[in-house]
Amino acid sequence: MDAAVRNAKSAAMNNSQKILHIVGGGMAGTEAAWQAANAGVPVILHEMRPVRGTEAHKTDGLAELVCSNSFRSDDSQTNAVGVLHQEMRIADSIIIACADKHQVPAGSALAVDRDGFSDAVTAAIEAHPLITVSREEVTGLPPADWPQTIIATGPLTAPALAESIKQQTGSDALAFFDAIAPIVHFDSIDMDICWFQSRYDKVGPGGTGKDYINCPMDEDQYGAFIDALIAGEKTQFKDWEGTPYFDGCLPIEVMAERGRETLRHGPMKPMGLTNSHNPDVKAYAVVQLRQDNALGTLFNMVGFQTKLKYGAQKDIFQLIPGLQNAEFARLGGLHRNTYINSPDLLDGSLQLKSRPGLRFAGQITGCEGYVESAAMGLLAGRFAAAELLGNPISPPPQTTAFGALLGHITGGHLSWNDEPGKRSFQPMNVNFGLFPPVEIIRPEGLKRFRGKDKTLVKKRTIAARALTDCSAWLGVEEQSAAAQQE
Repeated sequence: MDAAVRNAKSAAMNNSQKILHIVGGGMAGTEAAWQAANAGVPVILHEMRPVRGTEAHKTDGLAELVCSNSFRSDDSQTNAVGVLHQEMRIADSIIIACADKHQVPAGSALAVDRDGFSDAVTAAIEAHPLITVSREEVTGLPPADWPQTIIATGPLTAPALAESIKQQTGSDALAFFDAIAPIVHFDSIDMDICWFQSRYDKVGPGGTGKDYINCPMDEDQYGAFIDALIAGEKTQFKDWEGTPYFDGCLPIEVMAERGRETLRHGPMKPMGLTNSHNPDVKAYAVVQLRQDNALGTLFNMVGFQTKLKYGAQKDIFQLIPGLQNAEFARLGGLHRNTYINSPDLLDGSLQLKSRPGLRFAGQITGCEGYVESAAMGLLAGRFAAAELLGNPISPPPQTTAFGALLGHITGGHLSWNDEPGKRSFQPMNVNFGLFPPVEIIRPEGLKRFRGKDKTLVKKRTIAARALTDCSAWLGVEEQSAAAQQE
């Protein structure tokens, strides 16, 4: 570190009332630090490596990629994560800037040289005159004299800090394992086969008696489905993960292996349901989907948590009548992942409701993916900086990828008391199902859309709206955002 940087940092730290503390030097933590520092706020970034390692990290570099080296699609016109990439470019993201500089060939995806990427982020953070990296483990919630703190410790949060979070938020508010059921885009479900009905037409709180989408199976279809579940390729757990099954939340394929009739007496039971398309024929089994978000654009497959590999999941779940053309916003899974029940615990600025000045960011908030984690760090850093500087907090519009993901984390998800396991909120990648719907107008002279043309037009419309609204939110000229896409 040169003398000028060192002196600038020393001067900035003299005013402890204006310092932002960030715990965790991963994707979210480094992005939060970068955004806050660029707003003029001094930052202390606490990173426990190499003082304490994890089972997954191999280096002590900041923003280390512990899994894939891919940031997924960079298509900002028809892919939601590509839209998020572009919004982050407009917002001067350090994560995306370093990814762009260290890109490796990956078709339409943004993939990086993982060592070059991490080294670049580390160098940029350490060189920033307002950021100090402190290599130490933070074992509890921050002390009262830290005016603003962001916890961005990710899915491998150290046990001592995790325990402190549990004590602050409640024993059921922190999960250590995901048991994830697939989520389907509503407009890809064939409602000529499926129908809306609650079991026995029961009207629950805020319900109508038609709160579920039901997919009927006859005996032959059920038998073929069970065979496919048992034969499907499964993900194997890492040694350090253990086998995180708990009562009431077994993977769907494990239930199938326990007996061919198990599922139709469990999550696929047909009792209390009458097919409105064919009321005289009783279904042998029924798969139920339940609304997952307030917009009504996403539905989750009830009781279908699974450890099937992604390719097998899509093939097998499209065997279900009514889901033959299903598009999945998220596929199922079962793995270690520390995250909080954000919709109940956090306000719209990612701040813990029970403790002002303490924010969470990244995967610990309930988002999935490198880019999504960094995006929530970007927002948390901006929100915390605004508060320290005495400026109003301006959340992004829900029409943006930033706003859509933030909305899901802080309130867009619908909670259900009867969900198997600890609770219903589950981590998710950004997807178009989280955005407010758009009205699609057919071009003059076009009688109907062919094939998937309507879906493609819808995606382009949502993406264009998102980038326009993001540019406006950030005070950037719209043409500048367009220029960055070229």
